[in-house]
Amino acid sequence: MSRSERSKVPAQSSSHALRPAGPPSTRLSTVLESTGARGSGPIPADTVVTGIEQRSNAVLPGDLFAALPGAQAHGARFARDAVERGAVAVFTDAAGAELAGDLGVPVLVRETPRAVLGELSATLYGNPSQRLRIIGITGTSGKTTTSYLVEAGLAAAGLSTALIGTIETRIGGRRVPSALTTPEAPQLHAMFALMVEQGVDAVVMEVSSHALALGRVDGVRFAVGGFTNLSQDHLDFHRDFEDYFAAKRRLFDPRSSVAARVPVVCVDDEWGARLAADLADPVTISTTATPATWTVAGEVTADGGEQRFTAAGPGHSIDMSLRLPGRYNVANGLLAVAVCAAAGVEADIAAPALATVDVPGRMQRIERGQDFLAVVDYAHKPAAVESVVATLRAHLLTDSPESPGRLAVVVGAGGDRDAGKRALMGAAGARGADLLIITDDNPRSEDPAAIRAALRAGALEVPAEERGEVREIGDRAEAIAAAVAWARSGDVVLVAGKGHESGQEINGVKHPFDDRDVLAEALEALTGERGRSGSGTGDATRADGPNAGVSRVLR
Repeated sequence: MSRSERSKVPAQSSSHALRPAGPPSTRLSTVLESTGARGSGPIPADTVVTGIEQRSNAVLPGDLFAALPGAQAHGARFARDAVERGAVAVFTDAAGAELAGDLGVPVLVRETPRAVLGELSATLYGNPSQRLRIIGITGTSGKTTTSYLVEAGLAAAGLSTALIGTIETRIGGRRVPSALTTPEAPQLHAMFALMVEQGVDAVVMEVSSHALALGRVDGVRFAVGGFTNLSQDHLDFHRDFEDYFAAKRRLFDPRSSVAARVPVVCVDDEWGARLAADLADPVTISTTATPATWTVAGEVTADGGEQRFTAAGPGHSIDMSLRLPGRYNVANGLLAVAVCAAAGVEADIAAPALATVDVPGRMQRIERGQDFLAVVDYAHKPAAVESVVATLRAHLLTDSPESPGRLAVVVGAGGDRDAGKRALMGAAGARGADLLIITDDNPRSEDPAAIRAALRAGALEVPAEERGEVREIGDRAEAIAAAVAWARSGDVVLVAGKGHESGQEINGVKHPFDDRDVLAEALEALTGERGRSGSGTGDATRADGPNAGVSRVLR
C-alpha cells in the first residue's frame, strides 16, 4: 500500500500516529521463509506486507496480523476483525489457525510465533534500529530518571532524540502517553521506523524485565545498555530473584540477541557487581568506595534540593549539578554521564545539561504557598520507599539540624501485583516517618482492605520505639488531605507510589486521579483556611471516594 493510501485510512487509535508514513513492502513468501512458518493454503505471489500488528483494532490495510496466544484469550479470536480492517494475512500457531477458521486470506502457521515476532517486526519495517543509536536503560529503580537525564545529555550534543518510557513516548518534542514501559515488538519497531523517517539520531528507552522476558525488544540492536540496580519487584511475574535478574541480564549477555554493544553498569549493589563481574569489559560506575570506571570524587553537597558533586572518569573530572535530591539520584546522574560517553557524546558536553532536568512524578515538589515541603514520588517498591524516605529525612536534618521538622508519608500498594513487597513497603514507611498513612494505590481487582492490611502488618512489625504514628485511611484523597492538615512549618509531606499517574484503577475502572493535583488542592485548601483564620492548622479532607469512612489510627 502506498503512502497516500495509508494516509487516507481513518485512525482507529492513537497508535496509528506512531506508524511510518512510507513503510517498506515485503513479499508474503519472504515472511514465510524468514520465519520458518508454513502456509495453511497457497500463498499468492503478489501479496505484500507493509506492517505488522497484534491488536486487531489497530490493524491498517496491508498489515500482517499476529494472532498470538495470550493470558486471557487467543489472538486468533480477533482474526476476522483484523481481516475486515485490511490485514492481508494472519501469523499464528496451530491452535490459532484452527480457531480462526477460513478467513479468505493466507494463514502462516508456526509452533512458537512469539519467538520470532521481534525479528519479524524489525524485518518488515526495514530494521530501523540499525539506523538509530538505541540506548536501553534497565533496573528496578531509576530507569525513568536516568532515561530523562541521558536524553538531555544527548540533545546537548546536537542530536535529534526520542524517548520511550513509563511516563511518555517523545519524538522530537511530540509527546505520546505510554501504556507500557516497553511497547510490544510490532509497535516498537514501527516507532523506530517513524523515528528514522523524522530524522531522529538517538533513542533512549526504558527496558523492563517483562519486555526482556517476553521478547518485546527482540530485533532491537542496542548501542548502549545501562543497569541501575535490582531490588524486590515483579515477583508476581518472575519465579524468584534469580529469574528476575536473568531477565535483566539479557540486555548485557553477549550470548543474547539483544545484548548491547557497550554495557554500562552501576555496581553500588550486589546485583550490579555480579553483573559487571560476568561481563568481559563493562563500563562501571560507583558512588561508593567500590573501584569503577566512573566514580564520585570528594563529597556530595546539597542545597535546597539540588546536589553537586564531581564525576571522575577516564580523562575527565567534571563538576555536576542535579535538581534531584537523594544519593540514588547521584547514581542516576553518574550513570547518565557514563552512558552518554559510551554513546559517543563527550561527558563535559552532556553533564551540564543534566542540571536542567526535572522528571514528572519523581521527587516532584508541589508548591502552593505552604510553609512546609510537599513532594510526590513514584516510589512503589520497598527499596524505593526506603530511599526516598531517607532522602527526605536527610533534608530535614540539613535544613534545620538543631530542630528538624517531621515527616509524613502517604503510601499504598497496587493490587494484582507482587504481594510480597507490601509488608516491606509498610515497614519502610513506618521506620522512617513520624506519621505513616496507609491508603489505597491502584487496588485493581483486589480487595483494597486486604492490601492495606498487608502494609499495616509490615508497619506494625517495626518496634514501637522505632516507628511513628500509623494511620489507615482508605480514600486516597482523604489520606493526602490528612497528611497536609497534620503538617506544620518546616515539616515534609511525601505522597508516594503513583507519581506521574493520572488515574486510579478500581475494579476494572480507571478513575481520574493525579496525586499532584490532589495534593495541590489540599494545600490550597489549607493555605486558604490558614489565611482566613490566621491559625497554624487547617483541614481539607474528602469523604466521597470508594473507601470513604475507612480510617483508623494505630500506634
